[in-house]
Amino acid sequence: MIKAMIFDLDGTLVQTERLKAISYARATTELCPHDLKEDDVIEAFKDVVGLSRREVAMALVKRFDLAEKAGKRMAEFGVSTPWQAYVQVRLKIYAEILSDPQVIRDNQWAHNIALLEEARKANCKVGLATMSYCEQASRVLKILELENAFGFVATRDDVKHGKPNPEMYLLVAKELDVNPSDCLVIEDSPAGVEAALNAKMQVVAVSTPFTQKRLHESKLIPESHIVDNPEKLPDVVAHLVEHLNKEI
Repeated sequence: MIKAMIFDLDGTLVQTERLKAISYARATTELCPHDLKEDDVIEAFKDVVGLSRREVAMALVKRFDLAEKAGKRMAEFGVSTPWQAYVQVRLKIYAEILSDPQVIRDNQWAHNIALLEEARKANCKVGLATMSYCEQASRVLKILELENAFGFVATRDDVKHGKPNPEMYLLVAKELDVNPSDCLVIEDSPAGVEAALNAKMQVVAVSTPFTQKRLHESKLIPESHIVDNPEKLPDVVAHLVEHLNKEI
């Protein structure tokens, strides 16, 4: 029986994955030793969306040959590796993007937030499990007026291992005092879906332009549990919950 719904943040409640992709693209073009279009980096970001900051940075540094130029900026940021310097360049750009609250409001996923509100009205326990760090997640939630919407929020600061490791989802379930098997997760990325499955939870994936192709190719969950048309989300969730509750 579904007793709790746990939401991802980036890409699920707000299109911060798109904004992150733009920040990585601008940082890459700043450091790249050859001509490069931002669209090429944004396309490459689709292959690593949902992974940890370290994994994303290392993959893009390798793919676009950034090590030498990023390495020259390690002293500037007081870091030890080129990927860390690349991250610092990108974080500065991302902070500038997020400095305008209207950008966040304009990039929220209304259909997923509506599902969150319906869950709350139904007195279903709700939690958040995000790979964003606490400071960034708190800022986004405050701008969206969701800072008090969740029974528990887990960020990258709270766990040793990020998604697809199940640690984050298991932490949320524990804090909500709900068995993992009684949780329904709403995710957008293959890494997030895999994390929820590893936690033995039910999952509905709402695809985005950054995750749609990989979600379907991953075969992690049935096609019927992947929502490409946001208008169908309430029906997909209702059907799954009804089916699971009948199995009790």
